[in-house]
Amino acid sequence: MQESLDAWLARRFAAPAERIELGLERVRTVHARMGQPHPAPLVITVAGTNGKGSTVAFLTGMLRAAGYRVGTYTSPHLFRFNERIVVDGDAASDAEIIAAFAAVDAARGDVALTFFEYATLAAFRLFAERALDVAVLEVGLGGRLDAVNLVDADAAIVTTVDLDHQQHLGSTREQIAIEKAGIFRSGRAAVIGEADPPAALLAQAQRIGAHPLRFGHEFRIDIGAAEWHWSGVGTHLRLPHPGLRASVQHANAAAAIAALMALRERLPVPFRAIRAGLSEANLPARLEVLPGAVEMVLDVGHNPQAAGVLAEWLRRNPRRTRAVFSALADKDIHGIVEPLLARVAHWHLAGLDGSSSRGLDAQSLRQRIGALLGDDACSLHPDPAAALAAARAAAEPGDRILAFGSFHLVAALGPLSLLPASPAN
Repeated sequence: MQESLDAWLARRFAAPAERIELGLERVRTVHARMGQPHPAPLVITVAGTNGKGSTVAFLTGMLRAAGYRVGTYTSPHLFRFNERIVVDGDAASDAEIIAAFAAVDAARGDVALTFFEYATLAAFRLFAERALDVAVLEVGLGGRLDAVNLVDADAAIVTTVDLDHQQHLGSTREQIAIEKAGIFRSGRAAVIGEADPPAALLAQAQRIGAHPLRFGHEFRIDIGAAEWHWSGVGTHLRLPHPGLRASVQHANAAAAIAALMALRERLPVPFRAIRAGLSEANLPARLEVLPGAVEMVLDVGHNPQAAGVLAEWLRRNPRRTRAVFSALADKDIHGIVEPLLARVAHWHLAGLDGSSSRGLDAQSLRQRIGALLGDDACSLHPDPAAALAAARAAAEPGDRILAFGSFHLVAALGPLSLLPASPAN
């Protein structure tokens, strides 16, 4: 009887699943032993502190609307590992992933791989077998030393640069920018999707010999009430607003378009496909609104920059809001909570110690927030489900419940994030 995917994941990944050990030496050795499977004839790589998943969704939507066979590799997953490896909109099957894992296992010998390295090599093998036209790969952490960077991207995007994972990437935006710029390649497009990036990002791109395409320079946007405009490289596009919420989605979409424009001689994408991909792009738990007498909003923003974006959306969409929140111990929890203080009436703090080895119990989470919240503004709950139940019991018609923070928190809330979202604002 064949071993199940759950059994593979439990047996191979349970202990090291959250170990982070950056570097390409191990993964390059195993990749060579596997015959160096290449994901697709064309590869677009996306890195950034925030906005990676949304940019990947826009790219995938546009490319599929143009008729291309697209493989998408993302992380982390919300509910099932299969979500990470998608071909033409369909998550890879258990059998396909097991076969890919077996190939990695056979090749690695005595080389110890992290969870992410193992998954990345499996994705490369699976994509190589599926005769793709293009692969869109999301960087897991940083860029330069991330396993995804094993492949030379034909175009690479850095969406944003801000403070997160400082213990691995550096303590300043400049240091982090250098790590993220490591996905750029000489002679190839290097899309910079942030209006005011650290100077080190452009300097490193130029040092590598890449061709920078900068937001606000080589390409620009103009946002109107009914539509928005993208212009650059001799092209002007009038476009519908993105299907994904938050004002930053225009910048993410603009970066995706810039990458496609850089590849248009080899990968032409017609205007109709760009429009369709913009409108139809969907990504669970990124400002996902579930309508009802009490509105539910799911968001996996888990660093200060993402919290600032969320706070701005709440400002533009006012409603009495109760937050169900938790974050992992290595996050800047104070910096996540602070931008949202004026927008949240009550905080339901949820323990994550039962979901992750890096999770905090509710009392420890409360201590990390310190004097930001008075005791009357927050309540403590052992897990996300209990926090959500309490928020629902206290909410009145017309209120909003915002469940945000760690992927672990949103995943623990189960099928809620699979419900259809309301129309975009």
